[in-house]
Amino acid sequence: MVGVSDSTAAGLPFLKGHGTENDFVIIPDPDGRLEIGPAQVARLCDRRAGIGGDGMLRVVRSAADPAAAHLAGEAEWFMDYRNADGSIAEMCGNGVRVFAHYLVQAGLAEPGPLAVATRAGVRRVTVAVAGADGTPGEVTVDMGRALLPGPDSVEVAVGERRWPARNVNMGNPHAVAFVDSLADAGHLYTAPLTTPAAAYPEGVNVEFVVDRGPRHVAMRVHERGSGETRSCGTGACAVAVATARRDGVDPAVTGEPVSHTVDLPGGRLVIEEFPDGRVEMTGPAVIVASGTLDPAWLAGPKG
Repeated sequence: MVGVSDSTAAGLPFLKGHGTENDFVIIPDPDGRLEIGPAQVARLCDRRAGIGGDGMLRVVRSAADPAAAHLAGEAEWFMDYRNADGSIAEMCGNGVRVFAHYLVQAGLAEPGPLAVATRAGVRRVTVAVAGADGTPGEVTVDMGRALLPGPDSVEVAVGERRWPARNVNMGNPHAVAFVDSLADAGHLYTAPLTTPAAAYPEGVNVEFVVDRGPRHVAMRVHERGSGETRSCGTGACAVAVATARRDGVDPAVTGEPVSHTVDLPGGRLVIEEFPDGRVEMTGPAVIVASGTLDPAWLAGPKG
């Protein structure tokens, strides 16, 4: 592998994409030749001095990356996802939709079903065919099964205000709190306090949720390593799971699937949970730009 600043004298190709305004810097690296350190990821995601994004998606063949080589028999492509601060995350629901959309747009995969390797395992994705007007088709992701690890209830605090929250794991950890108003979450520049601390030894994404109607909620989220984001796919799934448990419509108990509409600051996602525990998420994915990073800028501080 080579350092990202040494990858090419002509500059490093990149794309910019988003899923319900959860935005990402996309770095194609099919043969796994790049070594991108945390500081370089943070520079790429810097909204003033870099490209800007809630995270980075490195597109690499599973067989070419030690983190995903064991999944190469199930999925050709590995989504190496990093938070905006450069830290590694297990999964990103909006990111995997954008990742799959990129694969189709770049001719690396066909519309329809495909598999994507992530650090949380293989995710089955279906990319709908683009509309006659060129509008990208929506992307549905099988997000796997939600886990509800102990303790069943944790507590979330913002300033002097505290709420009970549901502990949900979607391949990454979430604390879901139902509040009276989304403004109760405050500015979310800093991470809300969660207790007990032992529940989330590696940090947590915190969702604040209000009801909008039957099977319809709205949320805001603080993502660990990124701050408040316009959308969080795994967070929307965690919110739907927590809402179903709160409302007594757990599909494993009722035997019937349940669907929730989840409104986020950046758009709308539809989450469906099935009696076998699988959770599917459907929403848009957009590529907005492509280009190359200036080699002089790439030669800056290494991480």
